Amino acid sequence: MNEVNMAVIDIGSNTIRLVLYRYSHEKGLREIGNMKTVARLRKYIQTDGYMSEEGIEVLKNTLISFKEIMQDYGVTTVKAAATAAIRQAKNNQEILLQMEKDTGIKIDLLSEDEEAYFGYLAVVHSMEIPSAVTIDIGGGSTEITLFINKELQHSISFPFGTVSLKQSFVTGDKINEKEKYQLYQNIKKYFENVAWLKNVKLPIVGIGGSARNLAQIHQHLIDYPISGVHHYEMNEETLKNLSGYLGKQSFEQLKQIDGLSSDRADIIEIALVIFKTLMEVVDSNSFYISKRGLREGLIMDIVMKSNPEVFQPFNVFEDYANHLAFKYGRTEAEVGTLVTLIENIYIESCKWNLFQFNEEHLNLLKKAARVFSIGDYIELDSSNQHTFYLIANQSIPGLNHKNRVKIALLASYKNRDYFRRLSQPFLTWFTREELKILRNFGALLKFVYSLNSSKRNIVKSIKMELQEKDIITLFVVSKGRAVAEIHRAQSQKKHIERLFKKRVKIELIYEGWNE
Repeated sequence: MNEVNMAVIDIGSNTIRLVLYRYSHEKGLREIGNMKTVARLRKYIQTDGYMSEEGIEVLKNTLISFKEIMQDYGVTTVKAAATAAIRQAKNNQEILLQMEKDTGIKIDLLSEDEEAYFGYLAVVHSMEIPSAVTIDIGGGSTEITLFINKELQHSISFPFGTVSLKQSFVTGDKINEKEKYQLYQNIKKYFENVAWLKNVKLPIVGIGGSARNLAQIHQHLIDYPISGVHHYEMNEETLKNLSGYLGKQSFEQLKQIDGLSSDRADIIEIALVIFKTLMEVVDSNSFYISKRGLREGLIMDIVMKSNPEVFQPFNVFEDYANHLAFKYGRTEAEVGTLVTLIENIYIESCKWNLFQFNEEHLNLLKKAARVFSIGDYIELDSSNQHTFYLIANQSIPGLNHKNRVKIALLASYKNRDYFRRLSQPFLTWFTREELKILRNFGALLKFVYSLNSSKRNIVKSIKMELQEKDIITLFVVSKGRAVAEIHRAQSQKKHIERLFKKRVKIELIYEGWNE
């Protein structure tokens, strides 16, 4: 397994951030380190349009310290990219040349279109939303894109960000209500001049630190039961309530709020005004958070140049699930066996009217099969608890939070009692009927998992017959001896007997040879 360590240096108007990644074909792309310096480079641009020597020195010292960190991590590939602060400085070319000379780091100055594109690239390869408007608010610029069916349609960069807007509209540490209204009127004019934004009625996807911080604040306020902000959804009413809550806090209180980085205390309300204004112009009531943005888009672009097919925008979860399964000791063949068998038994069950066929249900089962019982890797006795935690409490590309919990409940199924305990914090998320379906599908997955207990992938298919009114016979087709599988399946068939309300008989059929 060839693993490579790579890094992205994102030189923004507010922060300079170093993000370290490790990539391999088997494990995919993983973040292994994240450091930032709150440089506020935008404030070093003087009235004549040139960045001051002080600002250039801040950038140089930051890059030197980042270079030392990268050496410790054994980084072999570095992508340094500068955005609005450097782009808007009249002496930007001199700055880039000086940085390469003094630090050895070559910086790419991204155009507005490039900055918007890389944010879009990260979103479509990490979220299940097919069409949306993305917004990435930086310190000195704001990028907005529109994509339909995962294809980029339009992009635009506005010459304002939270830091520059603070300089223009805010007199103190904290924006007041009069300044908020003036800011809103100004931003609204910019947005309404973009024809493809007006009344497009698509979800908004917020990229960047301000969007993430708003989600984190809201999660703390409502005591959210799982962790992670990627694919977190808020509506217009939620943002309105957040605005009211933040507006009542003093500047010192803002710096102490759980979920809000102290260095964003003076700009978070500015970002919120921008988000709310965009929702109004777009006529949207859905505001999603993407944990992945410009930096992830940059690193994905590097990986895709050597392997264009490595990221699939319409199979986001499946790709990630394969990497997750590998991480916890499951081979690609095992995953394939579980997916095949669960599809097999579900379709057979529908033929005998034990289920009513539903494409969404089948897709849910196949997704859960990819990660079923991955907690085995940690400890067999408490596998279900580990499985649930591992899935429910990490940002999983391609899954919104409700579906993430669904997959976690299915993949961690042990029995009805454990299902009841694990689902308890989410009773308001699902109807009783939804919970019943999840519990039943969990039982089906538990049984199917037993048919590969020796991890040899020898069971190829399952055929079902309703031979008597209260007896179902399962014909397990195997390409070899399956003593371990049949023994385990016999002990687990109670789960599907309760589900089908019938006795289950299991018969083994050898494929292509006689014992």
